[in-house]
Amino acid sequence: MAIKLSDMAQKIKPSATLAVSSKAKAMVKEGIDVVNFGVGEPDFDTPQNIKIAGVKAIESGFTKYTPASGIPELKEAICEKLSKENGVTYQPDQVIVSCGGKHSIYNLLYVLCDAGDDVIIPAPYWLSYSDMAVMVGGVPVIVPTSEETGFKLTKEALAEKVTPKSKVMILNSPSNPTGMGYTKEDLRELVGFAIEKGIVVISDEMYEKIVYDGFQHASPASFGEEFRDMVITVNGVSKTYAMTGWRIGYAAGPTEVIKACGTIQSQVTSGPNAMAQKAAVEALIGDQSEVPKMVAEFDKRRKVIVKRLNAMKDVSCVTPIGAFYAFPNVSKHYGRKLGGKVVENSIGMCNYLLEHARVAAVPGEPFGADDHIRFSYATSMKRIEEGMRRMAKALK
Repeated sequence: MAIKLSDMAQKIKPSATLAVSSKAKAMVKEGIDVVNFGVGEPDFDTPQNIKIAGVKAIESGFTKYTPASGIPELKEAICEKLSKENGVTYQPDQVIVSCGGKHSIYNLLYVLCDAGDDVIIPAPYWLSYSDMAVMVGGVPVIVPTSEETGFKLTKEALAEKVTPKSKVMILNSPSNPTGMGYTKEDLRELVGFAIEKGIVVISDEMYEKIVYDGFQHASPASFGEEFRDMVITVNGVSKTYAMTGWRIGYAAGPTEVIKACGTIQSQVTSGPNAMAQKAAVEALIGDQSEVPKMVAEFDKRRKVIVKRLNAMKDVSCVTPIGAFYAFPNVSKHYGRKLGGKVVENSIGMCNYLLEHARVAAVPGEPFGADDHIRFSYATSMKRIEEGMRRMAKALK
């Protein structure tokens, strides 16, 4: 007799980015040369000073359980960072350290949402937001944006979706998958309106330091006490410091919310990885010289990939202002017969590119934007050039 899975388990879809990466890696294992633009993680190594801090933690025996919500030393480093760089003051009991930024967001949704509460998510969105909302019993309310507005949510579009059930809004700036960034003025208007309506705002700022063309990142929690009371800031060390596998993220916000997250986390995972927390302390308060070097290289790649995409017939790509993703519109190719099959959508396009051009990209459909596909340019310039050459040839 087969075991029946829960209704919830059957509702949730696997991560599209990880699925693409797995398929590409399987092809590589078979000896096929695939240019992989799939998973969003820096291709740089973790800076040496951070690795040394992790090794020291292991050698000193710092390998046991830590407090469930994170070690005091790291919480203090996070408070120092947020005060100095983001202009918002928190105490250590207003910070929780989790197993990555994704874990932080899940914790928050779990403690903020009751069954049937609306979670407002501007599209395109990071694909895990909507599934996490469903997992905690919330209802994802997707608000489409357009290339014409630079993929930014407007106050008018938000107002149309607000109801008495609206509980949480998730804003991601700079954005995965679009690379869009909200200015301070954008955020003041949007977040201010949400707060007026009693909506808690989760501000996902994971890509805050990976920005270009003089763009200035802003943290809405810094705009005043009324903002600080209703905004929860989420960040981590994964993207800025090339530490995706170390799995350290954090959230900072009102004491009662963070305390509740700590209670949930204590029952689900206990504390984050001990030695990774020590390494994260060094990441936040140690030498920062590697960060601008990585960003400068991302910037060079950004310019090349956007130029190459826009040079392709019937492909258009908005220039990203942050993160390391290009999100071209390829919908003018839908309905074409490519590789013996009619390409109907972003999934069909990505399958075609992988099977016939040996180029791995992520469909836009799970990001809430089926006209698009996502490329991570966190790979070498040589591979970007080769991947774009293959794609252009495949679309001719």
